[in-house]
Amino acid sequence: MSKQKVAVITGSAQGIGKGLAERLAKDGFAIVLSDINEATLNAAVKEFQDKGINVTSMVGNVAKLEDQEALVQKAVDTFGSVDVFINNAGIEGQLGPITQVEPKLVDRILDINVKGVIYGIRAAANQMIKQGTGGKIINACSIAGQEGFEMLSPYSATKFAVKGLTQAAAKELAKFKINVNSYCPGIVGTSMWERIDEEMTKFMGTKKGEAFQKYAEGIALGRTQTPEDVANLVSFLASSNSDYITGQNILTDGGMVFN
Repeated sequence: MSKQKVAVITGSAQGIGKGLAERLAKDGFAIVLSDINEATLNAAVKEFQDKGINVTSMVGNVAKLEDQEALVQKAVDTFGSVDVFINNAGIEGQLGPITQVEPKLVDRILDINVKGVIYGIRAAANQMIKQGTGGKIINACSIAGQEGFEMLSPYSATKFAVKGLTQAAAKELAKFKINVNSYCPGIVGTSMWERIDEEMTKFMGTKKGEAFQKYAEGIALGRTQTPEDVANLVSFLASSNSDYITGQNILTDGGMVFN
């Protein structure tokens, strides 16, 4: 009987990250959850355990290399390997005109959305190279990493950075049979988009819910996205079916940005 494969997902106590973890558990992976919010993380772990999922967890800050390395070590100590590592953790950061960006907030979004991905790739890749059996590193990009969005300039900048990191890492790590790809969601009904919608009321003169609806109207398939929609793509990228795909930033947005 072959050993159970192990998937590590950052920012996985809620929202898209939790949805990804649930799907990969259904796909047969042992799951390592990680989040900066301990209470929310503990609640997610209990939920997974109650469902009989083989799960462990670690509280951590993705912007700290030592936390990312400790997360990888936790996976190895508990389950024996890291086969899939998903750099899902991210924040929307400051919304508003680029003429009003705040330096401290720019630093924060760069720390989490860019440094977090760099350190996650580094920690996961070093372990996968040591294992010698390849692996899958999957990064959270966005439609905002394909096209810049107004009032979201720092966020867009970080997601364009993720696109470049995905391509560069894929080229470097291919010789180790490590595939590096990213998923690019659109308008997902999560707490992040609730916050974006609320902030947009200050700049667009909209009422609560109207900004979300405005963006949603541009979706060709006629509905907003669910975490399950994103998980369908990530499930594929984590599987052997994607073994010949690397360095790609794949849109899953219902038809908003076309390339």
